[in-house]
Amino acid sequence: MPELPEVEVVRRGLERWVAGRTVEAVEVLHPRAVRRHPGGGPDFAARLRGETLGVPQRRGKYLWLPLAGRDLSVLGHLGMSGQLLVQPEDAPDEKHLRIRVRFGDDAGTELRFVDQRTFGGLSLHETVADSPEGLPDVIAHIARDPLDPLFDEAAYHLAMRAKRTTVKRALLDQSLISGVGNIYADEALWRSKLHYERPTAHLTRPRSAELLGHVRDVMNAALAVGGTSFDSLYVNVNGQSGYFDRSLDAYGREDEPCRRCGTPMRRRPWMNRSSYFCPRCQRPPRVAS
Repeated sequence: MPELPEVEVVRRGLERWVAGRTVEAVEVLHPRAVRRHPGGGPDFAARLRGETLGVPQRRGKYLWLPLAGRDLSVLGHLGMSGQLLVQPEDAPDEKHLRIRVRFGDDAGTELRFVDQRTFGGLSLHETVADSPEGLPDVIAHIARDPLDPLFDEAAYHLAMRAKRTTVKRALLDQSLISGVGNIYADEALWRSKLHYERPTAHLTRPRSAELLGHVRDVMNAALAVGGTSFDSLYVNVNGQSGYFDRSLDAYGREDEPCRRCGTPMRRRPWMNRSSYFCPRCQRPPRVAS
């Protein structure tokens, strides 16, 4: 699933190509693509028609388009394979095209939501009162992400310790910190020399600050090359893949030498996923006898 860098790449593309444009027509081609919209496809299309899109916003892995002058936003959920593409109006339809948004101008491009697995979708929601960025009310519980200037590092440290969980679980807890997924958690933990099962109750403030620094560094490095793409499912708004998978130090490198000490990297099943780590650099916590 796309994590913060991949979603931010899409947000930046939408800001360039669709912000300030007025919707002329919406075509919903698959009902699952609007299943999170209470009124269904016809209502979604009717309510969006004639609205002007504001500057796209993001919190963690969630992306939304505020409607100018309205307390409403279009929330985009990319799911496992969702793509928001800006395409020429005369370009052939993609095989898995689910929603088409046409604009009332002469730019010659339209916005398309393409989703092979139909886990993602678009929906219209009221915004949180007095939210300057038009935050949809359905994601008001999502914490700020580590690249957000308003992210409270001290509060995160205290909340993480109070949870009495393990460090990777805390990184993936979207109520504590948003935008971090399996890939970037493993990368940040490798850079921090922390094992994924390290208890958060024992993490000092300097160590948690160091970990957050590595989270930011790895995400900014991914942003610089367009995110991480392991197949053709994640692309930016122009259909281009990211290249950070070529720079990964931990994720997906089972049995390959650790780039720091040369020890073969290991993979372990973890919460229906996998954790990649160096058994020498990231020693597991001691089990109390």
